This record gives sequence, structure tokens and C-alpha cells, in this order.
Amino acid sequence: MNNIIDKKYERLLFSFIMAIFMSGFMSLVVTLLNLGFIENLIFIWLDAYWKAFLVAFPTILVVIPRVRKIVSILIID
Repeated sequence: MNNIIDKKYERLLFSFIMAIFMSGFMSLVVTLLNLGFIENLIFIWLDAYWKAFLVAFPTILVVIPRVRKIVSILIID
């Protein structure tokens, strides 16, 4: 398989994809826990989803390098 995105964008792409999945899943779960299965669930969830993504993406960009550093300290070679 040919790669289509340059390696220098790896961190940005990783953060973007992680934010898509995590904000989508978490916003759906929290919406379901708070409201249950209601009539307009999809629209309420999509509203929460885009707002969660706006927070998740920059947060992941900032947090991932710090998490990697902590993990490298905790792991025994």
C-alpha cells in the first residue's frame, strides 16, 4: 500500500483520527447515559460530538507527547 501523507504530518494525523474516534464515542456514551434513547438522539449527539471534537483535538495534540514521556519513564528496558 502506498502512503499518501508525508511522515512529518504523523503526529497531526494521529491526533486528528484519535479525536474523531474518542470524541464520537465518548459524546455518544455520555449523551445516552444522560438522556437515554430519545426521539432526537442523533441530532443531540451530533451537536455534542462536534463540540467535543473541538476540545479533544487540541487536547490530544498537547497531551500525547507528555503521555509518551511518562510511559517511557515507567517502562523497563
